[in-house]
Amino acid sequence: MSAPSVLIAGCGDVGSRLATQLLAAGWEVHGLRRDVSRLPDGVIGVAGDLFKEDCPETWPVGAVDYLVYCAAATDHDEAGYRAAYVQGLQNVLSWLDDYGQTPERLLFVSSSSVYGQQEGEWVDEHSATVASGYSGRVMLEAEQVALNSGIPASIVRLTGIYGPGREWLLTQVRRGYRVAVEPPLYGNRIHADDAAGLMAFLLQAAHQGTPLQDVYIGVDDAPAPLAEVVAWLREYLGVTDWAEDASVRRTGSKRCSNARAKALGWTPTYPSYREGYAAILEGKC
Repeated sequence: MSAPSVLIAGCGDVGSRLATQLLAAGWEVHGLRRDVSRLPDGVIGVAGDLFKEDCPETWPVGAVDYLVYCAAATDHDEAGYRAAYVQGLQNVLSWLDDYGQTPERLLFVSSSSVYGQQEGEWVDEHSATVASGYSGRVMLEAEQVALNSGIPASIVRLTGIYGPGREWLLTQVRRGYRVAVEPPLYGNRIHADDAAGLMAFLLQAAHQGTPLQDVYIGVDDAPAPLAEVVAWLREYLGVTDWAEDASVRRTGSKRCSNARAKALGWTPTYPSYREGYAAILEGKC
């Protein structure tokens, strides 16, 4: 039996981590990005721009068994999001059609921003999606493109990704970041390796014939109040000073559940912020 092939469209940080995991499992991996020199060793480069209608010259000519759409917006406004997530996906689907390729499964990487809950509610895949900002609204639009593509599709709604190179909170804590304790401002996060690991798990499950649901939330086991996370990091880092002003970037507060993914058999390597941030600070990931 030949190795399954996957095209990762938008093979950046998380996509490259996914590629590395799939290569280790014996998959044939194609990675689409503008600068293919930055792809991990072993990935077959597809130099292209998701934002342009022209099909990349190095588009794979054989079968594409699985497609992962894992783009990132270049411009963080509504037009930029629509270009990255709606138009970009439509371009990739058009290129597949041009080559007569029909993947067995499409994974579309979305965001928990599609949930507008703000009072600390628990959220799962059945919860109402009433996005409060343009990012969530555009993501919902893009999700429908994926689900209506004619390819069996699963949406992976990732929460806040952290990991090496994604250290905004660590920087702020070192500067004395001060946040309100009450009411608790719940945040949801997933380590970049676990975000990739969830997608690898879903692809392996699909390849083994396991039926997949249409939506999965990608989050660790322990949504936590931001003040709790900051307090833990302050102690770990030995920070004693406080900034003069309290500063909170966001107002949403919800607790996302990973019960559906765990019921399928997935478990995060970093079940909470403690294990994840400790690994980052100790240089273990």
